[in-house]
This record gives sequence, C-alpha cells and structure tokens, in this order.
Amino acid sequence: MEATLFTWLGLIAFVAVAFVVDFFFFQRDHETPPSLRRAAVWSAIWIGLALAFGALIYVTEGSGPGGEFLTGYLLERSLSLDNVFVFALIFGAMAVPAAHRQDVLEIGIVLALVLRAIFIVIGAQLVEALSFTLYVFGAILLYTGVRMALHRDEGEDIDVDKNIGVRALRKFLPVTEGYREGRYTVKENGKRYATPLLAVVAAVATADVIFAVDSIPAIFGITTDTFIVFAANAFALLGLRALFALLEGAQDRFVYLPLGLASILIFIGIKMLIEDLFHIPVAASLGVIVLALALSIVLSLRKPPPSGPTPPAHVDGTPPVDRDPEPTGAVSRT
Repeated sequence: MEATLFTWLGLIAFVAVAFVVDFFFFQRDHETPPSLRRAAVWSAIWIGLALAFGALIYVTEGSGPGGEFLTGYLLERSLSLDNVFVFALIFGAMAVPAAHRQDVLEIGIVLALVLRAIFIVIGAQLVEALSFTLYVFGAILLYTGVRMALHRDEGEDIDVDKNIGVRALRKFLPVTEGYREGRYTVKENGKRYATPLLAVVAAVATADVIFAVDSIPAIFGITTDTFIVFAANAFALLGLRALFALLEGAQDRFVYLPLGLASILIFIGIKMLIEDLFHIPVAASLGVIVLALALSIVLSLRKPPPSGPTPPAHVDGTPPVDRDPEPTGAVSRT
C-alpha cells in the first residue's frame, strides 16, 4: 500500500498515545501488580484495536494489504509469547520485585519498538538494494526454527552475569548489592551506582535485540511493505504488559509452544527460500500460523502439569526463598 506522510504520522501518533494510556491506566497503582481479570480485559482491548486497524486497512486498501497486516500481526504476536516467557525468566533470575516488573516491561517494550523500527528501516533498504536479502532472511529463519525445535526440551538458561547488556552496564557503573525501591541509579558515598533494576533493563534490552533479529526477517516473509511491517510490530507490542501479567509463571504449562513457534519460523523460512519457484499465498501463511499456534497451545494444555517445578535460581546459583517486597542480592557489585 502507498502510505502517505499523513498516514505515517497518524499511525505513530496513535501508537504513542496507546503506550501512554497503557502505562498510566493498565497498572494504576504501580506498587501493586495488576490482577488477572484486569490483564485479560486489557489484552482483549489491544487485540480488538489491532483487529479494527486490520479491518480499516482491508476496507480502505483492499484484501491484499489487509490480509498481510493480519498475518503479520498474528506472526509477531505469536513470537511475542516467547518474549514474555524469557522476560519472566530474567525477572526470576534477577529476583525483581513484583511491584516493579510492569514498569521495567514498559521501558523494555518502548526500547523494543525503537529497535524494531531501526531494524525495519535497515531490512527494507537491504531488500530494495540487494535482491538476495530475502534468501538470507529465509536461511536465518530456517536455521533458527530448526535450532529451536531441536533444543526445545533443554529449557532456557538465563545467566545474568554473562548477559552482554549487564556486562556493558557494569563497565560504566558499579551495581549495588540490592534494590533501592523503584530507583534505577543511586548516589552513595559520593559515587553514582546503578541498581539491579537498571541491570534488568539492560538484560531486557539485550533480549529485545535478539528477538528483533528473528521477528523482523520473519515478517518480511509475509510482506515487504514497510508501513504494514511497522504497524504489525507496533500492535503486537501493545498489550505485551497485559500478556505478561496473564502468562507469568505459566511457561512450564506451554511445553509445546517452542515447537509451534519453531514450525512457524521454519515455514516462513522455506516460504522465503522458494518464493521464486512457488508463491505461497498470504491466506495460506495465515492458516499455517493459526494452526501451528493453536495446536501447540491445545496440546500443551492437555498435557498434565509438571509436578513440583524447580523455581529459578538467583544469579549466585542459590535457589530462591520467600522474599520480601524489596529483595537484596539480585546482582553482585563489581
């Protein structure tokens, strides 16, 4: 579709307002985590807005762009499920107080949107300048999907001390031993320190970069329309905090979800690699994504829940204990 400057400005303005509304109204009391009911309602609101936007594109631009947005949105929303579970693992490993998790998520989501916008611009330029770029993207997705499928039973290994973002932060600022309420930096003994909360932001930002490397090439397998690619990513990120509140701690229940996401990445990778030989319609891509996601979720929910899951360890390797609202010892000082 031919997006005008007015169309771009309208989308950016809407997304900016939506993030502000999400930040101030989803969790009114920033000291208390949102309830499951509230998270479900807000998730439904953001999904409804995304579907309404897709319907608007369908009516104004036709079934082609409308189908591309819907497929791209569902693809990015599906991949965001994995993001949510990784964020939960980071929060558990770094013993982030529950009251501060939503604020960190908001910062992480804004960073993710900025990073994805940069990757989208770079990706679009590469696709336009170099005809073989889509083949490279397809190979990346195929490799990522196969690797995810083969290693799905190994679980996530979150080693905070080896996280690139955390290590980079420590080169500039030492990190305090414990959290300082909701502060990201403190000044103690005449010296500026980062708190573990800022280290969490660094870890989440690093995860955002990794996610973008997978998600942006994936949606280019659906469409190369920059406007639709950005819109699908923006709407997929909206409501991610509500999705986190719904699914936090449930990663052990969705045991087949990594396999479903892996199959989606493999399918999109193959689609991109064979595009010149055989074109797979957007409607067929949408069907494959829906089927893979639905099967992985249904099969996961039908499987008996694991007995006695081992809670995540702290960064020093010791198992967590019942913690106060403001735990200490989340990130060691360097």
